[in-house]
Parts: sequence; C-alpha cells; structure tokens
Amino acid sequence: MQKVAFVTGSGQGIGKAIALRLAKDGFAVAIADYNINTAEDVAQEINSSGGKALAIKVDVSSRDQVFAAVEKTRATFGDFNVIVNNAGVAPSTPIESITEEVIDKVYNINVKGVIWGIQAAIDAFKKAGHGGKIINACSQAGHTGNPELAVYSSSKFAVRGLTQTAARDLAPLGITVNAYCPGIVKTPMWDEIDRQVSEAAGKPLGYGTEQFAKKITLGRLSEPEDVAACVSYLAGPDSDYMTGQSLLIDGGMVFN
Repeated sequence: MQKVAFVTGSGQGIGKAIALRLAKDGFAVAIADYNINTAEDVAQEINSSGGKALAIKVDVSSRDQVFAAVEKTRATFGDFNVIVNNAGVAPSTPIESITEEVIDKVYNINVKGVIWGIQAAIDAFKKAGHGGKIINACSQAGHTGNPELAVYSSSKFAVRGLTQTAARDLAPLGITVNAYCPGIVKTPMWDEIDRQVSEAAGKPLGYGTEQFAKKITLGRLSEPEDVAACVSYLAGPDSDYMTGQSLLIDGGMVFN
C-alpha cells in the first residue's frame, strides 16, 4: 500500500521541497498550508507528474484545524505514515523590542503547531493500526542562540526538547520522533530575515546574508533540496533505528 505523508507549510520554501521529494520517494502527500493557493499549486505539480497529492488549508496554531486536516488526509488516502511539522515563522527580534504579540505569534506556530501535529499524528497512527514517523522542523538556531532572533531561537530550542521527550514517550507505540535543523536556506523566509537584519544595521539588502554566510563551513547557502534530502532519510526505512535526534543539515555552521 502507498505510504502517506502530511507536510505543514509546504506551499513554498523548504516545505515545498520536502513535499516534492517525498512524492518522488513514492509517498502520497498532503500539502498543508495557511495559503491554499500556493498549496494547490504544489499539489497540482505533484499530480500532473504522476504523483498523488492533496491540498489542505490549515492554520497550524489551531489544534482543531490540524486534527481535521490530518484526519482528512487519512480518510482520503486510506493510511497515514509520516507527519512533517515544518510550518514556522522567523521574525527578527532584538531583545529590547520583543512584544507579547510577537512571542504569541511565533510560539503559537513554531511550538504549539508542532505539539498539535504530534497529537494528531498519534491519533491517525492509532486509527491506522500501526506506528509511524514524526519529523519536526528545528534549526541550527535550536542548537545555538542566534543574534537578533531570540524568540525564534528559543522556539526552536523548545522543538528540540519536545522531539526528545516525545521520542521517549511514543517509542512503545512504534512511533519515532526526530527533527531536522537547517542553517541558512534560500527561501522567501530567509529573504525577509535578511531584509530585517540588513535594515536594522543600516546596510543594503544582502548584508545580513553575508554576515551569516561567513559562519558556514561549506561556504554556501543551503538550497531547500538539501534539507528535503535529510527529511527523505528521516521519512524512509533507513532511519528506523533512530529516534530523539535533531539532525544538523546546516553546511557546518554548528558542530555538536
């Protein structure tokens, strides 16, 4: 039977690359995104190339919406095997300018969204009568505090802790829980971080990227496909004996 994957935030950027890669790997894929238009474009791309995909509008900060989207995926494809809790936001937050609004927004999406995804996946795995794989989006910023990104960094440290705890708690159910930790990836989200950091420094666009890129051992920014390759491994059988890990796929920005 065809395996089924559910990927949040997969209408663009890293999430889109993950969805396309998992479709190539043979999964039926649910493209879950806040922007239904971009989600439908990705689903169309997969379906028109002979794969199977379903576009679903979902706000990951809403527990009910996440549960409904996961159940719709299981009902449509007849099984459920992998969830990739990829959706996230990363506003620049110098310490002195942090507001309640920005904390709530980032934590509701980056942390609560992962928790609701984990819960919904457990429910779907149980209904399907087997275990499965939970894969969370962490970041190199979840291994080392990043300048100007206090709220984002702390949210990703939270995801790393959630991944470890869930791995211990869910192992008896045959569920593995791992995370992938990208560095600087060429996506619309990174363009926005670069804009904010560059403007704050009073420098032209590209300055922020240049400053961060100096820290990359391999000397280049990541392509979304680099990250998707790591997720492909975590979603496939070769990682069956791995759980509780947060894999750095950052070109060597952080060595842990």
